[in-house]
Amino acid sequence: MQAHDDLALLIEAAEAAGDIARPFWRKHPRTWDKEDGAGPVTEADLAVDKMLHVKLLGARPDYGWLSEETQDTDARLSKDRVFIIDPIDGTRSFIEGDHNWAHSLAVVEHGEVIAAVVYLPMRKRLYAAQKGLGATLNGEPLQVSPHQDLTGARLLTTGRNLLPEFWIDGCPDFARKFRSSLAYRMSLVGEGRYDAMLALHNTWEWDVAAGTLIANEAGAKVTDRHGKAPKFNKQTPAFDGFIAANPILADRIAGRLAPAS
Repeated sequence: MQAHDDLALLIEAAEAAGDIARPFWRKHPRTWDKEDGAGPVTEADLAVDKMLHVKLLGARPDYGWLSEETQDTDARLSKDRVFIIDPIDGTRSFIEGDHNWAHSLAVVEHGEVIAAVVYLPMRKRLYAAQKGLGATLNGEPLQVSPHQDLTGARLLTTGRNLLPEFWIDGCPDFARKFRSSLAYRMSLVGEGRYDAMLALHNTWEWDVAAGTLIANEAGAKVTDRHGKAPKFNKQTPAFDGFIAANPILADRIAGRLAPAS
């Protein structure tokens, strides 16, 4: 089965990415800011991206390619299957010496994620999923949290997203937590350690492609901020916000959000 073979390839590639990134961690890698306020990048990001490009497209030369650290082209739009990659998701955490950064790797077929890996090498946590066959953490099956109430829901998001203007009748009384990596946030929702994740800013495909399948296969509903299921490999590879939680809680979060201005 192609998706099974792709998942095995992604796991192998993610572990190789960890081997490359790990020696740079807490060793003051060269760092600079990308254009247009797109955030920081390090020499580790680029080294991982280069290896993944060679390894993955070497194994699947007919696939398209979308990565945060590779110049995008329209070539991927005509491909049936596409790799969507974030070489290091949570680069700020990586720079700060925090453990919570991840390699995020996905294969998308006709807009749907069919295989995905989110790997945190410093935490030795490997999340994996194959469409229709569930999600795992280090080989153990995942299940999303059953918590359905907005009040007290353990929500992974930034503090800014809790400002009253983003909510109808004010922000619910969430128990907010934060992780820099969006891929890790989504995986933690799939794991059931947190009830939901929310992003209200422009959300890039490479940040959430792998996490979408992991959360979905663990029983979560994943949508943009308007409640619409994501389709990947779009010409502009971004979404207007992102929500992941069990279906009832996801709908309740979306229903309380104020209309985007």
